[in-house]
Amino acid sequence: MPDTLWMGAGVAGPKPTLVSKLERGEERHARDGQGEPLICSSCGKRRNGGILNASCTARDPLHELLLMASHLFMLWGRRAERRFMAFRAFLRCRRALNWEDDDDTFMADWEDMMNAAIAAQSPCVDRRFWSKRTSTVWWDHIVLQTWDDQEWLQNFHMRKQTFLELCEELTPALRRQSTQFREPIPVQKRVAIAIWKLATPGCYRSVASQFGVGKSTVGLVVMEVCDAILKVVYPRVVAMKNVPEIRAAFQKMGFPNCAGAIDATHVPIVCPPEGANEYANCNGYYSLVLQGLVDHRGRFMNTNVGSTGKVHDAKVLTRSGIYMLGQAGTLFPPNDIVINGVSVPTVILGDPAYPLLPWLMTPYHGHMSPGKRKFNETLSNCRVVVEHAFGRLKARWRCLQNRLDANVANAIRMIVACCTLHNICEAKGEYFCTEWSQDTDGLLNRFAQPESAPINTSTCSREAREIRDAICAHILATQEDPKE
Repeated sequence: MPDTLWMGAGVAGPKPTLVSKLERGEERHARDGQGEPLICSSCGKRRNGGILNASCTARDPLHELLLMASHLFMLWGRRAERRFMAFRAFLRCRRALNWEDDDDTFMADWEDMMNAAIAAQSPCVDRRFWSKRTSTVWWDHIVLQTWDDQEWLQNFHMRKQTFLELCEELTPALRRQSTQFREPIPVQKRVAIAIWKLATPGCYRSVASQFGVGKSTVGLVVMEVCDAILKVVYPRVVAMKNVPEIRAAFQKMGFPNCAGAIDATHVPIVCPPEGANEYANCNGYYSLVLQGLVDHRGRFMNTNVGSTGKVHDAKVLTRSGIYMLGQAGTLFPPNDIVINGVSVPTVILGDPAYPLLPWLMTPYHGHMSPGKRKFNETLSNCRVVVEHAFGRLKARWRCLQNRLDANVANAIRMIVACCTLHNICEAKGEYFCTEWSQDTDGLLNRFAQPESAPINTSTCSREAREIRDAICAHILATQEDPKE
C-alpha cells in the first residue's frame, strides 16, 4: 500500500519518501484510490475527504510549495492562532526555496504546512478576551469625585481625609508594579475595597459588583490590605502609650493608679473544617475570642485574638502576653503608690470572669459591706469603657457582627485590622452614628455574647486581696455616698 498522510484527529501517517530533488515532482503526492484529495497541491482546489492524495499532475516542488504557501497565507484573515501558524509556515516555505537545503529541511517545512492546513479545518473556540471587563465608573467618577464627608462616613465610616492619610501610609506596602498585560489596581481602590468589606456585612460577591472587580480579587485585596495594616499601622496605633495620662483619667473617674480595663468578646466565624467542636461556645455558634485592653478613651492598647470560643476568658488571659508581663511586673513602668500602708502597683480592671491578681482588680462577691459595694460600683463605672469599645468596634466594622466568611487564620487578621482601624477613627475624632449600633438584622440576638463563669477569689493570693482591700478603703474615704 502506498504511503499516505491521514488528515483527522491530529494523527499523521508515514511521511512521503523523496529519493532526490530531481524526483520530487514524481514522488510528491501520496496516493490512495479510495479517497478524494482535501487540497490539491498542484491546482489548489479544495475537495472533501479525509485523505490527501494526488489526483492532479504535479508540476514541480516549487509550484507545490508556492500553491500551499498562498493557501496558508489566505488564513491570515482568520483566528489569531491560525494566523500565527500560517505565517510561520510561510517563512519556512521561503527558506525551502533555497535549493541548497537538504531533504530533511525540505520535509520539515512540508510537515509544518500540512499541520497548518489541518488546523485550518479543525473547529476551535474564539477567545475574544482573557479577563472580563467590568465597570469602575462608580468608584472612579462618583465616589472619588462627587461624594462629600457625610457620604464617606455613612459608607466607609470615616471621612475622605482620614481615608487618604491611611492610603498614603499603606502605599509602600501595597503598591504594585505595572506590567504589559494590564495596570494594577490603584492603592486607593484596594484600601477602599478592604474597608468596604470590613464595614459592611455583605459578601465578597456584592463587594466585587460594587467596585467592578472579580470576587476572588476582593478576597486577595482584603487580606493584602489587612496584612499591610498589621505590619505598618498596628505597631503605631495599638500600643501602651501615655500611661501617666491614662492613670490621671481613671483617677478622676474614682479609681487610683489604674491604667486600663480588660475584657473579651466573641466574634462569630463559619464552621472550621478541623476541630470545629473547640470553636463552639456555650451559646451554640462558632467563634474566636478577642481579648482587648483599652484606655480611658476606649482605644485598644493591646489585643489578643486566636483562642477558640470554647476557652474561658481566664484561660485566654493566661495565654496572652499581658499575663506574662503582668506576672513579671513589667506591664507598665514602675509607679507604685502607698495606700493605708500597702504598696499598690499600677493595675488594670476586669470583670468576675478574671482572677484577682496584684495587678488585676476584680469585683467582690457574696455578702458585701457598703465599702465593698462602693468599690464594685466604682470599678464597674471605670471598666465600662472596654464594653463601650467593643460595642463601637462591632458597630463601625459590621463584618464582626456576622459570621466572618474566611478561614481561621484570615479571620484573625481581619479582626486585628478592625481593632487598628477602630483606633484610627477614634484618634481622628470620626463621628460615630448611633444608627450603626441598631441591630437591624437581628445579628446581636442571633450571636449573643456567652457569659463566662466567675472565678472563685478565695484561692487568690494574700497580696492581691490586701491590695484590693486598701483600694476599697481609699475609695470609701474619698467618695461620699449620699445614701449614708
